[in-house]
Amino acid sequence: MKLEAVDYQSPTAAQDFVESLRQTGFGVLKNHPISQDVVSSIYTNWEAFFNSEDKHAFYYNKGSQDGFFPQAVSEVAKGFKKKDIKEYYHYYPWGQCPANLKEEIDAYYCDTLTLASQLLNWIEAYSPDNVSAHYKEPLSNMIKESEQTLLRVLHYPPLSGDEEPDAIRAAAHEDINLITILPAANEPGLQVKAKDGSWLDVPSDFGNLIVNIGDMLQEASGNYFPSTTHRVINPEGTDVTKARISLPLFLHPRPDVVLSERYTAESYLQERLKELGVI
Repeated sequence: MKLEAVDYQSPTAAQDFVESLRQTGFGVLKNHPISQDVVSSIYTNWEAFFNSEDKHAFYYNKGSQDGFFPQAVSEVAKGFKKKDIKEYYHYYPWGQCPANLKEEIDAYYCDTLTLASQLLNWIEAYSPDNVSAHYKEPLSNMIKESEQTLLRVLHYPPLSGDEEPDAIRAAAHEDINLITILPAANEPGLQVKAKDGSWLDVPSDFGNLIVNIGDMLQEASGNYFPSTTHRVINPEGTDVTKARISLPLFLHPRPDVVLSERYTAESYLQERLKELGVI
């Protein structure tokens, strides 16, 4: 498996991007419309938030899942027993958010959602007819007026050396949603599982945009697009005293969207959240 950045400005960008998703479950875009300066500013401002006591005033709502999730309630990946070494914040436009961070994060959410709709159109345009037949409605339409699409601000704290054995920043997992859009983080550590079982480093070149298939699109496409296993390791040979910030946008359909004969988006999401132990 080889991941190569696709130039968003290229005349063959859509076809090349979708082919990468088909072969690896991942696609990397360069020269895309998401501002690096905005991403960098979000990283800086939210790291300050995570390093402050203010975060505890935004403790997450268990029912709506918006707000601050401390490390004590961090996810346990399916099939694992150790909690991930991370804390995070769930941002929804309708949810709680620190007033001084709201305008910037909301603008980023809206801009990335617009790009996501285009990428879903690319995926549908280059799906074979027999695969498109599985889609119960246009892919980009599945996220219209959805209040489930989640922007997660992840904070991987500096490592102190006394972490639990076998605990890593994010254990091997697949994403639940349709697609995930992730700006390259400020530190390395993201890895993708290849078909032969080996782990490949995802280039952390700042400015690239990483996109991966989630379980819901795998389900909706009849397994044509693979939801590839990935993880975030405690990187060797880097400054472990430095925190890592990550900003994935998880594209979720409306709850009523029919993914397949087996699942609606709501039934699939509830099943997975229970497996993760967050509800």
